[in-house]
Amino acid sequence: MRKISYAISVAASSLFIAFTAQAADRTVIQNKGSDTLVNVAQAWAEAYGGVDANVAVAVSGGGSGTGIAAMINGTVDIANASRQMKNKELKLAKSKGQDPIEHVVGYDALAVFIHQDNPADTLDYDQLKSVFGRGGKATKWSDLGLKVPGCKGDEIVVVSRQNNSGTYAYFKKEVLGKKGKYRQGTLDMHGSKDVVDLVEKTPCAIGYSGLAYATDHIKMACIMKDGGDCVTPSVETASDRSYPIARPLFMYTNGEPQGAIKTYLDWVKSDEGQCILLEKGYAPVRGVSCN
Repeated sequence: MRKISYAISVAASSLFIAFTAQAADRTVIQNKGSDTLVNVAQAWAEAYGGVDANVAVAVSGGGSGTGIAAMINGTVDIANASRQMKNKELKLAKSKGQDPIEHVVGYDALAVFIHQDNPADTLDYDQLKSVFGRGGKATKWSDLGLKVPGCKGDEIVVVSRQNNSGTYAYFKKEVLGKKGKYRQGTLDMHGSKDVVDLVEKTPCAIGYSGLAYATDHIKMACIMKDGGDCVTPSVETASDRSYPIARPLFMYTNGEPQGAIKTYLDWVKSDEGQCILLEKGYAPVRGVSCN
């Protein structure tokens, strides 16, 4: 029995050593940032394991600001962002010896979500500013000429994102204007899914989030800008940028990517990677052929 136990122990130790050696040989790419991108980033990471078993991509969210801060501090290989880096962030990065390089990896339609019982079909930028903007006069749905079933008290529940979010920053700049500010008293959600979940369950609510987080139980408003046509958020309208709140999605690297990081980013932009993006509800960077 002792001989058998010893043999088992030796075999187990050998397997552990082999596994440890194999793990040590793997290249780990640290990828962090945008909650808008986190789902597709995780899908890319999982799929890439079948492309190159010697490379592991470790993905975490936390918001665009979190990813960009990690890039500035040199603690990630790739920062995901749903907005461009600000000039002050670029200057800070360079002061710390980092050289952020921008890569567009897809496009997203930033949808305005309302409860499925809300009778609104179309919202324009002026209405959105009056709801989301500081000093806006629309505090009740009746201020917009609407009566929402199940919304007791008529008060609009304004759902936003936390200020480290690229979605927060992009919506603010595009809809409220360069000097615009959000109204006080918004419900600020940590992630895009949290916004959709709250609006879905709250008849009085309105919020914004990435198109990829839409469900069959929530309504997306058709959006008008500057008297133009009303455009519904979709992969197609994000691709051709006809939807007014469409935006690029970014990955940032420190300098031009090399080695395993370059190979991974090239794969993300390939048909295989872009088809995964499309499957997750985002628009690819170019026309792709998917099975």
